[in-house]
Amino acid sequence: MSATVQHQLLDRLREIVGEEGLLYNPDELLVYECDGYVVEKKVPDVVVFPRSTEDVIAIVEACNEFEVPFVPRGAGTSLAGGCLPVGGGVMIALTRMREILEVNLRDRYAIVQPGLVNVHLTQHLKGTGYHYAPDPSSQGACTIGGNVATNSGGPHTLKYGVTVNHVLGLEVVMPDGSVQQLGGPVEETPGYDLTGLFVGSEGTFGICTKVIVKLTRDPAAFRTMLAVFETVGDATTAISEIIGAGIVPAALELMDQGIIEALEAAFQFGFPLDAGAVVLIEVDGLETAVDGEAARIVELCEQSKAREVRRAATDEERQLLWKCRKQAFGA
Repeated sequence: MSATVQHQLLDRLREIVGEEGLLYNPDELLVYECDGYVVEKKVPDVVVFPRSTEDVIAIVEACNEFEVPFVPRGAGTSLAGGCLPVGGGVMIALTRMREILEVNLRDRYAIVQPGLVNVHLTQHLKGTGYHYAPDPSSQGACTIGGNVATNSGGPHTLKYGVTVNHVLGLEVVMPDGSVQQLGGPVEETPGYDLTGLFVGSEGTFGICTKVIVKLTRDPAAFRTMLAVFETVGDATTAISEIIGAGIVPAALELMDQGIIEALEAAFQFGFPLDAGAVVLIEVDGLETAVDGEAARIVELCEQSKAREVRRAATDEERQLLWKCRKQAFGA
């Protein structure tokens, strides 16, 4: 981008978001040179922080007028590299668009802005009997819009599916600045599944500015276990036996010795350092059903040479086990 174009574009962007909504000093821009995929780095010329759909429309129109490329970005936790500004230009950071616009418990949906942090929605819903099911390991930092862009999953994907299974509709600003409504608050929207097409497209089709997400009823009960194995082979055998028995756990996560050692070095969670692998297993549902499934899972793990199977006796212990799993990438 030439200095003249950048100066003119900055003037236009200031009219839209104010000086406080812009970054253009080289040292400030370095923060945005990559996402979680640190192998490749590209620095934008400008980072702009919209607060509304109208801001995004105006920013896109300005970029088109000055023939400057633009790319949207959420929290930058992804390993996909989809928010890299390959051609420089403008990065549209959506992290200040973080409002929960509507919660409808009767029809089981919520409308949120794309910059809302994933876990903040479930925290907002605490006590209502509902939650937002997709739970990536970066749940405490990643945004709903970023989850939409990458079709994020999480440990509970096995039973509940990935982001596309929980997005009912989108408001999207297209590359020409026009706005399209995809889907809606009802699950069976007539016509082509354009919402499903958009989810996972990493911003290449447009920028989502509102997301209608499906809310999931909280399970009545959980049973969470940690199975310890001498080898990865024994662990994978146990996983196959569990699935083969017709049990569909809410989550089934294997961590090998390398991950165990990294977690212990960083956080001292108390994992056995001499184990070849551990498997974090969770079943949820009705009280009577999960007791039976948990007992059968313990039996199958022991048959597959599990050294021990630890059960979370309290919700605090369950939360600690999941904290261990979700800290694995950081470790």
